[in-house]
Amino acid sequence: MTTRGEDLVILAVRRGDDEGPNASRGTGVAGALVLQAVGALLVQGPWAALTRYAQSPDVIAVTPPQDLQRAVPLGRGAKRAIGVIGAMVVLLATGLVPAVVAGLLAAGALVLLRVLTVPQTYRAISWTTVILIAGMIPLSSAFITTGAADIVADAVLGVIGSGSPQLALLVLCVLTMVLGQFISNVATVLVVLPIAVAIAQTLGASVQPFMMALTVAGAAAFLTPVATPANLMVMQPGGYRFGDYGKLGLPLMAVYLLVAVVYVPLIWPF
Repeated sequence: MTTRGEDLVILAVRRGDDEGPNASRGTGVAGALVLQAVGALLVQGPWAALTRYAQSPDVIAVTPPQDLQRAVPLGRGAKRAIGVIGAMVVLLATGLVPAVVAGLLAAGALVLLRVLTVPQTYRAISWTTVILIAGMIPLSSAFITTGAADIVADAVLGVIGSGSPQLALLVLCVLTMVLGQFISNVATVLVVLPIAVAIAQTLGASVQPFMMALTVAGAAAFLTPVATPANLMVMQPGGYRFGDYGKLGLPLMAVYLLVAVVYVPLIWPF
């Protein structure tokens, strides 16, 4: 027996006039069932469907799905996956192998250790992200070769002037942070990068602080769940809502902006 609309499986039913030890079993119930105001259901289904069902005005959740999600134990292979991730981080931090090799080794280890099957691995790849980045790299190159980056850089300098590289850095970082909340932060950096190079060359400043500041600003994708795949991945398991990201995201973005504009030029001077 399932609920209407969400297709949740009803495991047990308790109607308002039920009493006794077998009241919550719901055995013998067939066809349509109308509950009274004090009736209770025990249902099972996907997290998203449970969340929508609990938000219905006709339902009062005894235990919200978000609370249950946070208490779900680690699944099969979780410890092996954590170990593989730790080994990959060590390889990346020490530079023993290139980043792409470390990623491929980690993916292969997950398959060899039977954490994932080969079909599951292929399905887990975000092909949209791969295609997006692959398409944005030539776009970034085209910005430079066609002179579009110089045109945009001249427009920015026409507004802020050419006297302060720190002000130009601030504008670029703010632009990167704003765009990074709605499209991939990797794609955002690839778009803004040639503009930053053109501005640095026009100002006669070193390109290093601009590049590192873009790295910091591009990582400040905290304001929305669609800003970066990591935000979206934790949204459902953590039971977060769209507005939850801004509560911590805005203060973090302010800190990142300060680091990018104030601290980075101290390490890599203009």
